[in-house]
Amino acid sequence: MWLKQLSLLNFKNYTESTLTFLPEVNAFTGENGAGKTNLLDAIHYLSLCKSYFNPIDSQHIKKGEEWFMVQGEFEREERVDAISCSLKRNQKKQFKRNKKDYPRLADHIGQFPLVMISPNDSEIITEGSEERRKFIDNVISQTDNRYLDTLILYNKVLLQRNMLLKGIKERGVFDVGLLEVLNMQLVDVGDRIYARRKRFMEEFTPSFQRHYNYLTDQAEEVSLVYESPLHHHDFLELLNSCLDKDRALERTTQGVHKDDLLFTIHGEMPLKKFGSQGQQKSFLIALKLAQYSFLQEQKKFRPLLLLDDIFDKLDDRRTTKLMKMVSNEEFGQIFITDTDADRIRKIFDEIAQPIRIFDIEGGQVHV
Repeated sequence: MWLKQLSLLNFKNYTESTLTFLPEVNAFTGENGAGKTNLLDAIHYLSLCKSYFNPIDSQHIKKGEEWFMVQGEFEREERVDAISCSLKRNQKKQFKRNKKDYPRLADHIGQFPLVMISPNDSEIITEGSEERRKFIDNVISQTDNRYLDTLILYNKVLLQRNMLLKGIKERGVFDVGLLEVLNMQLVDVGDRIYARRKRFMEEFTPSFQRHYNYLTDQAEEVSLVYESPLHHHDFLELLNSCLDKDRALERTTQGVHKDDLLFTIHGEMPLKKFGSQGQQKSFLIALKLAQYSFLQEQKKFRPLLLLDDIFDKLDDRRTTKLMKMVSNEEFGQIFITDTDADRIRKIFDEIAQPIRIFDIEGGQVHV
């Protein structure tokens, strides 16, 4: 699969631009703030119905305008699909495939899979467990629409249970029957999410280790471990045993919404505290490359790979190894941003890989 063409109207700092791509490597170069990353984000919109960086759609409308539109043409097995995303202020986002609206945006997720590697990914390491759960869920959701529906249902039941717990303290009324019903619903959905995440991690972890070892020449030992309260306890028993605590805190304290990923280096040392910037960057890149491998294996075709400011905090050796890796037959179409066009040309000349470079300046595109 590859993106043949991208068109922008009033998107972020772009008034109107149309770009035609190579099926191999495409690079956006220019000064910081020129709009390079905005082009990657437009591609992300077409694949996943949303921005990678900012969940508020209206904030992507160009200043002074009332709407934006992003359009693209994807080709896979000689079939071309025209995808468009548009938004008017104070109206619902419209998403179309070959001029037909989707009944649900969720039906589009996974049709044109994509992996983005960005400096923002550092939040997966530095922030709380929610960011790491989000990473797992985003990967699985691109291959399994039912999983996405299950997540939505779990969060709905969880909200209802938390509202019931708040109501006990506020009104002094404890509806035991309703709590039992919500417990059973939460357990049913939660057990399915746990089983799917566990199976995913069993498939995902060896691929992560392979990519990390390649990038670093096995310079250090790292590990990736899935943690869940359900590893050692029955979910319903957990809910019942924690009821007094839940009532006191007015929220559900146990469940798959507490799952986490543990990142360690040199044995049991937390990566967040003991990993250098280069080691953390290599860890994140390996995570994302493993995501790519997983999507490719599940979808049976190659997703898009977007590399935003990828050379920051990577030495020349790891940079060259990464570019050699993503330019081989395991990977498909690639989009890269960098401030240095000469560096990009030199790297891809050395590995004899075709590349098209777009120079970006103030929302204007020059080839």
